[in-house]
Amino acid sequence: MQTQRNGNALKGEIVVRVEQAVQAPAEVVYELLADVGGHLEWGGRMQKKNHRLLSIQAPEGPASVGTEFSSSGADAMGTFIDTSVVTEATRPSLFEFVTEARLSTKRGKVVEWTLVHRYEISSGGEGSTVSYTIRTVRISELPGALSLFNSTSPACVRS
Repeated sequence: MQTQRNGNALKGEIVVRVEQAVQAPAEVVYELLADVGGHLEWGGRMQKKNHRLLSIQAPEGPASVGTEFSSSGADAMGTFIDTSVVTEATRPSLFEFVTEARLSTKRGKVVEWTLVHRYEISSGGEGSTVSYTIRTVRISELPGALSLFNSTSPACVRS
């Protein structure tokens, strides 16, 4: 995964974490995550048209550490093209990848991001709990409302 990096407009990482109990066993959840090509279904076709993956190019079979893949998509700010590499893959409890993203905004700006996506899966009863953490570790500039993340306001949460 080779990209050209332009500076970092962040004063600190932006970290968001969500947790959800699901009825599927940890092994099944892990298999869905490790099937990177399948992300197009639940991260693309099953999502709203204004925020979704549009394409994904990934090797067949379950991803492992070092697997590289690329994707494209759209969101409220514009369109994006990403390249990613799997950095952790421990069946059935942990799946992580790092994404270098390039967003072309509707206003003609190009913004580059580095994101770390981490899924932690724990067994519980008949299902499992999935904790997803996304860390924005670098962004070339903060377009639109994202500029709030560089505020010195105490309401702005950063890691």
